[in-house]
Amino acid sequence: MNNTPQIRFKGFNNTWSQRKLGEVVEFYSGLTYSPDNVIKSNGTFVLRSSNVKDGEIVNADNVYVDSAVVNCSNVKVGDIVVVVRNGSRNLIGKHAQVKKQMKNTVIGAFMTGVRSKNSTFINVLLDTPQFDVEITKNLGATINQITTCAFKQMTFNMPVDPEEQHQIGTFFRTLDTTITLHQRKLEGLRELKRGYLQQMFPQEGEGVPRVRFSGFCGEWREVRLGELLIERNEQYVETAEYPLMSFVGNIGVVPKGEQYDRSFLVKDEDKKYKRTKKNDFIYSSNNLETGSIGFNRTGKAVISPVYSIFYSKNDSESQFVGLLSKRKDFINKMIRFRQGVMYGQWRIHEGDFLKIEILSPTIAEQNKIVEFFRNLDNQIAAQKDKLDGLKKLKKAYLQKMFV
Repeated sequence: MNNTPQIRFKGFNNTWSQRKLGEVVEFYSGLTYSPDNVIKSNGTFVLRSSNVKDGEIVNADNVYVDSAVVNCSNVKVGDIVVVVRNGSRNLIGKHAQVKKQMKNTVIGAFMTGVRSKNSTFINVLLDTPQFDVEITKNLGATINQITTCAFKQMTFNMPVDPEEQHQIGTFFRTLDTTITLHQRKLEGLRELKRGYLQQMFPQEGEGVPRVRFSGFCGEWREVRLGELLIERNEQYVETAEYPLMSFVGNIGVVPKGEQYDRSFLVKDEDKKYKRTKKNDFIYSSNNLETGSIGFNRTGKAVISPVYSIFYSKNDSESQFVGLLSKRKDFINKMIRFRQGVMYGQWRIHEGDFLKIEILSPTIAEQNKIVEFFRNLDNQIAAQKDKLDGLKKLKKAYLQKMFV
């Protein structure tokens, strides 16, 4: 077995050694508390699974407890907090390093704290594929849990020289910082879009938006969707011109991924799907709340017949309704027409959908709004591509800089 990585920093040529994690780090346990111990604020902050996201510690569903019941160690700068028990298997092993002083803060009972002289390197070690292998080997048979004893026995190849560990840890910490900055920029752009979706459309009881392009005035007119959209109910078989695609929540019409493409196993050349074209507006009655609504940015395709599809004579109208569909008040209007008592059998009839009343500006103002959000979506997509590229780069380095 080759115990040296493919990529190393200059000046290091020693063979890496295999070590048990318990030999190189200290572990400490989290706080067990009852609901009666929870207070609104000014108590001890308890870090839980919800506070770990994308390798960072975040504020999310924060819990504070009465400091009088705390009987475990406070977290320190450099500590790594790891999820070791959770109802979801995918969350086991999720971790983050404490990068700043956090006074009066402990970890919860379903977390484990890891402390090391070279914790930045250990944090990277827990990002490697080997950690996932070790989790799978040591996961409880009936409970999604890694015990401290099992954690200590996990085995990794690592540099003998502490300086090599330090340089690896520093390299990945710099890369992680860059990824975090790009993640925040992406979240900022998405938040900006949410804000504009609120401000550039009239609020309930109002006839004009609070933010508007110059040159436009007067109240928006009330129209039924049937004045803007026409149902497209064209059922055809899959062809080269109209390939079979998927409709993905919050994204739209996309080519089927290989993991979903099983048409070569059961080929029904006569099966019919619904035809869709670029800028069609599409929704699924069952999954409105999870984003299964929007418009087709991709082009000609056939998709599952469970979807309702509409087009407009002026493409901006269907895209304008697509923007409206990102607002909760619009979704709530649709839900009022939903029929059926069981999930999976809910239905919003196309005729009822076309009766929904909305406020609409002139075509010229619609075009301005659609263009504005198209440019914003392009910025979001470009930023997401940058972020995805950095994550792929990190994944490649983890494979080549570890054994």
